[in-house]
Amino acid sequence: MAKGKETVSRTLIVALVLSIVFSVVVSTAAVVLRPAQIKNQNLDIKTNILSAAGMLPQGAGAEEIEKVFSQFEVRLVDLETGEYVEPSFVDVKDPMKYDMYKSASNPEMSTRIPASEDLAGIKRRPNVAKVYTLSEGGNLKRVVLPIHGYGLWSTLYGFMSLKGDLNTIEGLGFYAHAETPGLGGEVDNPRWKSQWVGKELYGNNTSQPEIRLVKGGVSANTADKEHKVDALSGATLTSRGVQHLVNYWMGGRGFAPFLKKLREGEV
Repeated sequence: MAKGKETVSRTLIVALVLSIVFSVVVSTAAVVLRPAQIKNQNLDIKTNILSAAGMLPQGAGAEEIEKVFSQFEVRLVDLETGEYVEPSFVDVKDPMKYDMYKSASNPEMSTRIPASEDLAGIKRRPNVAKVYTLSEGGNLKRVVLPIHGYGLWSTLYGFMSLKGDLNTIEGLGFYAHAETPGLGGEVDNPRWKSQWVGKELYGNNTSQPEIRLVKGGVSANTADKEHKVDALSGATLTSRGVQHLVNYWMGGRGFAPFLKKLREGEV
């Protein structure tokens, strides 16, 4: 009987020791690999920004992506005022390290959106957003803006790129979502994304976007075709979600105040 108890005790001790050893190994691996994970995450974001801007070289490696992305200036913007703020305003040294989506979950760094205004279905909006601008010879060439909002099954996260006139869409792309493959998941289809290129975001009112996703397709005879894109076939709710999130983020509660100041040379 004593031997049985001793065997059980030894088994428990061995199990405990192994658990501790494995915990230490896993924790150490997580700490060691963290810098590499962060580097890969940043590279993925830069890749998607360049893709939205139509600047991603085919088959580009990490070094080339970093080189092309270095042309952009990364700044932080107060969405309420449309003015630039320093990284210290949100307690970071490098604007690239600012996480606007994490800030959106912090009541002290975000604003609750009234249901009547929450077109994108995001509930809270960060007070400060990250923007990417590219200039040549003192002239603004393009601006890439982060966008997100709810589709059918998930929140879609992506970027919209505008030309220097701050009205012509240069590209749109989503890097994270869980929409239905073959339906809402067609937001990843290069053919569909190409339809956004050259579309005009605004009409006469530069604080109210006019983009619409249209069932049945957009043809040369479609009225106001410069503001319209084909809806995703069989994915009405995802299409509606994309339209709403674009119009929210490019509207008065999103980047419109910033774009207005940028257009008028006030920032």
